[in-house]
Amino acid sequence: MSPPPGRPKEGSLPTGHEGARSGPGGKAQNAKGANLRRIGLFGGTFDPPQLAHLALARGARDALQLDELRWIPTGTPWQKSRTITAAAHREAMVRLTIEGEPRFVLERCELQRGGPSVTLDTVRELQQRDGTASWIWIMGSDQYANLHTWRGWRELLQRVTLAVADRPGAAAAVDPEVAAHPHTMVPLPPMPISATDIRARVQRDESIAGLVADTVASYIDQHHLYRS
Repeated sequence: MSPPPGRPKEGSLPTGHEGARSGPGGKAQNAKGANLRRIGLFGGTFDPPQLAHLALARGARDALQLDELRWIPTGTPWQKSRTITAAAHREAMVRLTIEGEPRFVLERCELQRGGPSVTLDTVRELQQRDGTASWIWIMGSDQYANLHTWRGWRELLQRVTLAVADRPGAAAAVDPEVAAHPHTMVPLPPMPISATDIRARVQRDESIAGLVADTVASYIDQHHLYRS
């Protein structure tokens, strides 16, 4: 049974490094007793980033008391069969989506790294680069259901705690080994929004107001994205 919304169970936060433990209130500490930064990682194609993404990121930031939440646009997604929009456009749309949001940061590591984007490689890189922290990987319920198909998913589960969107009516079957790993459900209101639908609406010359940030809608129009 997963812990209630908020912090995961005391002592359950993997850090990706040795010597971490839980201190008062369940906040992870390093070997010297100093509280660790709580860093949320939110990866995705973001083609385009939508308001449902923003709602999940805000919910995780606030419910999990994150010091920082990093949006990680995928470089080359190895599980996607369709052609995705150029990285420069997706990066620009993420920047517009998170503009002015406290503790939101754009992380460009997958855009800079060559080859297929593998989540485990990203987590390894960030943990080696940025030192000891409590690492929380934020994902939608659809990603959670497919996590057992990701490359190196067992090692990934040893390096991060999962925060999963808990959207009414979106329950899906989850691999038992994945479900047994410490995770937190982030409650979200019903938001029937999908990137596929947004792209189709643009192609049909229909409004996408209320589905993406106004600045993102303007960017899509200005650069003629999703028209062909």
